[in-house]
Amino acid sequence: MNLRTLSGNELAPVLPQLAQLRIDIFSAYPYLYKGSLAYEAEYLQAFSGATHAIIVVAETDTGEIIGCATGSAITEHHSEFSEPLARAGISLSGMFYFGESVLVPVWRGQGIGHSFFDAREDFARSQGYAQACFCAVERPANHPKRPSDYSPLDSFWTRRGYIRRPDIQARFDWPEEEGAPSQPHTMTYWINDLQKQ
Repeated sequence: MNLRTLSGNELAPVLPQLAQLRIDIFSAYPYLYKGSLAYEAEYLQAFSGATHAIIVVAETDTGEIIGCATGSAITEHHSEFSEPLARAGISLSGMFYFGESVLVPVWRGQGIGHSFFDAREDFARSQGYAQACFCAVERPANHPKRPSDYSPLDSFWTRRGYIRRPDIQARFDWPEEEGAPSQPHTMTYWINDLQKQ
C-alpha cells in the first residue's frame, strides 16, 4: 500500500474515484447515505477549489485507489460546516477541516486510518493551522439498522487527541433510501489542538 498527499492540479484526476468511494462506503451504517454521482461530482469540484485542499490517497502497488481522506480550510466550505464553529466562538482562520475518510473494508485494521490522520495533521501544521476538526453523524445505540458487530470510532478519535463537542453540532440532509427524500441528520464536531502535539 502506498500513500500520497495530493493538492492543486493533482486533485482532479482522483475526484471521480473519490466520488464512487464516498457512495460505496457511506452507504453503510452509520451514514446510510444514498447519494448520486452527480451530487458527488459537484461537491468534490467545489472542495477542490478550497484553500489548502488536499486528498491523501491510499493505493495498492498496482495503482488501485482503496481509500482517501480529505482536508481544507474550513472557511471555504459551505456555511453549514463553518457556522456552528463560529457560533461557538472558535477562530475559523486557525481551523483546518477534515472531510471524508473512506477506506475499503478489507483494508481496515492495518494502520491506514492513522496514516490518513498523520498526513492531514502534518499538512495542517505546515500551513500554520492551530486546530483541526471534523464532524460525525449521531446515531442512537438502539438504531434499528445498527449491525451487531458495529464498533464506533470514538475511542480511535479520542486516542488521537480529538475531543467530542456535543455543544457544537450541525444538521445535514441526505436520503437513506434510493429515490427517497432527504432527511435531517445531526452531526457533532470533534476538535484537536494541533499545537499540543
